[in-house]
Amino acid sequence: MIYEEKAMEEVRRWKMTFIKKSSMFQRISKGAQNKVNTLIPEKVHTVMTESIKKMVQGTLMGSNITTKSNSNSIVMTLQEKEELIGEKLNVYKKTAAVEGAGTGAGGILLAMADFPLLLSIKIKFLFEVANIYGFNTKEYEERVFILYIFQLAFSSDTRKKEVIKYIENWEEHKEAAKELDWRAFQQEYRDHIDLIKMLQMIPGFGAVVGAYANYNFLDQLGSTAKNCYRIRILQEK
Repeated sequence: MIYEEKAMEEVRRWKMTFIKKSSMFQRISKGAQNKVNTLIPEKVHTVMTESIKKMVQGTLMGSNITTKSNSNSIVMTLQEKEELIGEKLNVYKKTAAVEGAGTGAGGILLAMADFPLLLSIKIKFLFEVANIYGFNTKEYEERVFILYIFQLAFSSDTRKKEVIKYIENWEEHKEAAKELDWRAFQQEYRDHIDLIKMLQMIPGFGAVVGAYANYNFLDQLGSTAKNCYRIRILQEK
């Protein structure tokens, strides 16, 4: 139980980050992005929302097929599961960094290709995490939960405060959560990574930015996923 108590304290400290006020840079950046979004025609928003929706759904299906279930999860302790997740995360971070460096070195066209490739790496990692913790990703609600983890990792502070409520009370809200707001999903994700991905298109500089950004994106996702599943597991206990 000592490890579980330590995990609970880490979750408590992690949740405190949602209460902190955004930095001035983050507020200015988000304000600018919101302004740009209002200037984009509604038809463009609709097309982008539908495109990302199909891309994510396709990735979810692919990840569900290729991810092997972890039969040992039943007998593993929480500490053993999280040690394994840490090992997996290191592999995925390196994979994402190599992919980001490769696409960043190739200029605008390859940098644009990084978007679906990185998305696929992130979703695949989340499926691995879910399976290690012992959750069945063949169940639709578990795949939806994965998308809420994704949103929590890559959204504005305002959106994070909304999403964490679903995570903390999943059993109560999981039916309502199935009606995912795809417009908010794609817009928050784009706003979160747009500036970094634009820098990745700069010849010469892009490879460094791509490797560093992708590595940190996976690190951020790993921390978010671990704490989200901890909330569910520790609540059940």
